[in-house]
Amino acid sequence: NSKKLIDLSHEICDNMPVYPGDPKTNLNQINFLREDRYNNHKLEICMHAGTHIDSPMHMTDCNQYISDLPLASFIGEGCVLDARYQEEIKMKPEYETLVREGSIVLLYTGFDKYYGTREYFENHPCIDTKLCKFLIEKKIKMVGMDIPSPDRYPYEIHRLLLNNNIHILENLTNLDLLLKAEKFEVIAFPLKIRADASISRAVARII
Repeated sequence: NSKKLIDLSHEICDNMPVYPGDPKTNLNQINFLREDRYNNHKLEICMHAGTHIDSPMHMTDCNQYISDLPLASFIGEGCVLDARYQEEIKMKPEYETLVREGSIVLLYTGFDKYYGTREYFENHPCIDTKLCKFLIEKKIKMVGMDIPSPDRYPYEIHRLLLNNNIHILENLTNLDLLLKAEKFEVIAFPLKIRADASISRAVARII
């Protein structure tokens, strides 16, 4: 009974797509086996590049680094909501039964196909306030999405979620592979880093 793992993360590479205004990612090999007898790489990256988790410190006056938060808040029963073809991701009646307390909710928009383009960063759908408040009422641990952000300036949805200790997992991919999964677990740990957010290797485990 092999449990299937599905990688929900974008690869970290040199000069990868970043949110407009953020510094670029530099990933370089700095030692080479032939000359130095070993290989080594150096990474300069913003914690909001690629697949990453926003913790409450990102946009609230919380003084806890992401490394201070309990590991249990980054792993949990998952559910995927089909949110394709919507400019605004709205509440649907079936979410009442699909979303369970303490779970990790993934929003599948299909927008990851535009990852790296202007379209991805400028025209992505956003979560509407009613759906956001429903997720808060359900006391979910984390909401993940295949878009760069659940909202735009002034980032009201970010603040609503983070003020209620719901982490935001951004820039996911492969969520279509979960649409037919009856049961799965989401595992998306941050680095043990003293920061407001962290790059993450997000994975779904089909149970």
